[in-house]
Amino acid sequence: MKVYVHFANGFEEIEALTVVDVLRRAEVHTETVSVSGDLIVTGAHGVPVQTDILFDEADYDNCLMIVLPGGMPGTTNLAAHEGLCRKIKEFADDNKWIAAICAAPMVFGEMGLLKGKTAVIYPGMEKYLIDAKIGRNNVEVDGAVITSKGPGTAIEFALTLVKVLKGISAVNQLKSAMLLEK
Repeated sequence: MKVYVHFANGFEEIEALTVVDVLRRAEVHTETVSVSGDLIVTGAHGVPVQTDILFDEADYDNCLMIVLPGGMPGTTNLAAHEGLCRKIKEFADDNKWIAAICAAPMVFGEMGLLKGKTAVIYPGMEKYLIDAKIGRNNVEVDGAVITSKGPGTAIEFALTLVKVLKGISAVNQLKSAMLLEK
């Protein structure tokens, strides 16, 4: 089973790459998935990244979690991808993990997936968390939905993903190895 981190042109580099790095350090099978139609995807700050696979090559039957990094126009490019939105809806309906950071929780909000859930988004964008309860923490977990505020919360977000997938022991090992306070 694996985690798919989705890349669209204009993605926020810190959020996407931090998640991939931390999950791989935790030995979570993580693949980067391009929704742009090209393996090379360029971030919001001009950093080109070669993804592992294209969206059409992804096997969502063997996927534990869908992750969306934020950034603009990365978030709107993710939201415009019909196949990805269909998979997100299927995961939500099946109570499988979906996670988004920064502006990307707006994808879940606009799809109606946050009704009654506690969620966060990049400050000032709360109107996109349609029918959600606005959380106070940097990272919120409500059921199988994980959201986070932005670039400065990327490590906390990634460690939360590790926690739900592998437990607190794996998080503590990573914190020690990465020289983060416990």
